[in-house]
Amino acid sequence: MDEEIAIIDANTRNNKIKNFFIKNKKILIVVISIIIFIFIGYFSYDEINKRNKIKVANQYNLVIINYNTEKKKKVIDELTELVNKKDTTYSPLALYFLIDNDLVKDKNEINNLFDVLINQTKLESEIKNLIVYKKALYNSDISSENELIQILNPIINSESIWKSHALYLMAEYFYSKNERQKAKEFFNQILTLSNSNVEIKSESKKRLNRDFGE
Repeated sequence: MDEEIAIIDANTRNNKIKNFFIKNKKILIVVISIIIFIFIGYFSYDEINKRNKIKVANQYNLVIINYNTEKKKKVIDELTELVNKKDTTYSPLALYFLIDNDLVKDKNEINNLFDVLINQTKLESEIKNLIVYKKALYNSDISSENELIQILNPIINSESIWKSHALYLMAEYFYSKNERQKAKEFFNQILTLSNSNVEIKSESKKRLNRDFGE
């Protein structure tokens, strides 16, 4: 008797499951199709990104290899194009190459490329902070106090590993302007940071002792 009841319950359960699938067949087909589409889309997107990365890498390497044989304007155009591709690896490298080799004389043009990296490229936070610092360093000889601080504020107001670098740049900036008190304040800030760069902290102590008698 118990076996018959168990068989009836099993049949009832199976019929309910069968009826559920029959009634909801269209919905289930749509859901399964969406899941398959998402998986295909994800793997396709990942594959496209990998191919684009390889393409950008090859483009960058080719420009660098042919740097001494290509016309300067062509090199500038290709490296600028690479920056504007907003690749997390090769866009910064392209900008650094332009700067290191002094290929672009127009500082506004270089600053615009910096802004592409800082504002439009999906970089890790500390990589972005490094680029912000490099932008400030690039502009330090022509910028006003307010302009330089405005560039560096995202780092100075953070706990970034580049904060001591930013403070040191500001200290050197004010010292070069003979604004000794402001320079001293920035050197002292470096000494109080828990994550100051060791070399910068040591150099700041030396500067305070040598130039400020502390």
